[in-house]
Amino acid sequence: MDARDALGAALPDEVPGLYRYARTLTRDREQAEDLVQETLARALEKADSFRGESAPATWLHRILHNLAVDRARRSREVPVDEVAEAVETLWGDDAYTVDAETVALRAQTREDLEDALVHLPVAYRSAVLLHDVEGLTSLEVATVQSVSLPAAKQRLRRGRMMLVSELARGPERRAAQKGVPMRCRDARGQVSDFLDGDLDDAQAALVVRHLEGCPTCPPLYAALVATTEALGDRRARSGDRDPDSVVPPELARRVGALLGRTDG
Repeated sequence: MDARDALGAALPDEVPGLYRYARTLTRDREQAEDLVQETLARALEKADSFRGESAPATWLHRILHNLAVDRARRSREVPVDEVAEAVETLWGDDAYTVDAETVALRAQTREDLEDALVHLPVAYRSAVLLHDVEGLTSLEVATVQSVSLPAAKQRLRRGRMMLVSELARGPERRAAQKGVPMRCRDARGQVSDFLDGDLDDAQAALVVRHLEGCPTCPPLYAALVATTEALGDRRARSGDRDPDSVVPPELARRVGALLGRTDG
């Protein structure tokens, strides 16, 4: 049995843990499924590079973590340094405190806990989930995140602090969105389909009501509309003369060769 076959045989047992991690990391079922699928595909591609220096679960979580970080960067997540500095400043203030009983109760409520977790930058969210949910040691977290042990411990410390603060201010967020249907994350996940007219009437109406009442999503939607229209205008102005639409000969050759292998 070669390395790929051996890894393939071990993967089914790892899928539940990977999906749990991805589901809490993204709070979106489809994104979580995509992350797990891409993780498994990457793992099989790189099967020969797995030397057994860490457990398969640690190696797989590392792949998934890196994929999630890449996605967060592409979605222009709030700069991590700013969030880290903010929580250090907040917790460094002797006057700052929270109602421990209230935070503990919210932490026991799945919706409140997930709502708070999703507001943590992905690197810190990942550290907390890997250590406190998946049971990895700080050293294993460092391995997954490709950072030093002190850096992993710092991410865990800051992530826990961020989570407590987010749980404490949950009502503040909800008050700002009182009466607004859908959560921002859900609305933003559907806004592209809404823009293209691909939602059914009921779901589209929910998005409209969210945009009418939400204090933060309308500017994002307006920017999305403006950007999409600008791209459409560019296409209309350029027409068939757009140099970006002309396939270079070398790329055409490579695509032809790839399709030839696929068809064969």
